[in-house]
Amino acid sequence: MQLFYFKEVDTSTQLLELDKEQSRHMTKVLRKKVGDQVHITDGKGNLYDGKISLVTSNKCHIDIAFAKAYPKPFPRLHIAIAPTKMNDRMEWFLEKATEMGIQKITPLLCDHSERKKINVARFEKILISALQQSYQFHLPVLEELTSSQDFIKRKIEGKKCVAHCEETEKIQLANFIETKADFTVIIGPEGDFSNREIELAIKNGFQPTSLGEKRLRTETAGVYTAAIFNSKIES
Repeated sequence: MQLFYFKEVDTSTQLLELDKEQSRHMTKVLRKKVGDQVHITDGKGNLYDGKISLVTSNKCHIDIAFAKAYPKPFPRLHIAIAPTKMNDRMEWFLEKATEMGIQKITPLLCDHSERKKINVARFEKILISALQQSYQFHLPVLEELTSSQDFIKRKIEGKKCVAHCEETEKIQLANFIETKADFTVIIGPEGDFSNREIELAIKNGFQPTSLGEKRLRTETAGVYTAAIFNSKIES
């Protein structure tokens, strides 16, 4: 059964009335009809059972009932990452990280960033699509584009690390992740973090961390981090 995301739903909702665009997609593109069963999530951990009760040329109503609440995952993974020059690479990261259950993503504006603007609405659509496809119930939090300096100076709970390419002493990623602590990693742009950013991160408690001997693209480093995190906490 397909999973659909509607943020306006809550546990007291009994009838969901889709707007014209949503109705057209549901009935014309997906060819849903009266009586069809669907699953719905609000992206906050709640699952709802739905049954289509009305279909017209521009309307679609769904009778829904709360089914189950899924607790927030723990530990949580937060990746702060510089958007790539090519948008499709960043979108690939967003999709795959969501499929692997990431809880928060912060796009970073770094000293060496080539992309200095992002389309938040477009990114959110990628997250929602990946959420539905992977049948998950917690939509990742997507923050606004944030300067690396502002992010580094935040108070962050749990363990935190900086993945950079400089030849310095580092801890292997898998050896730094703990199963009982939230984990935050910052990943720089194609040109890596500047020395100033690396020094500031270390000064603010970010552990220099290695993602292996191979030099990874920014988006690959993000997906690799999510995969290693999952492997560690699920083992």
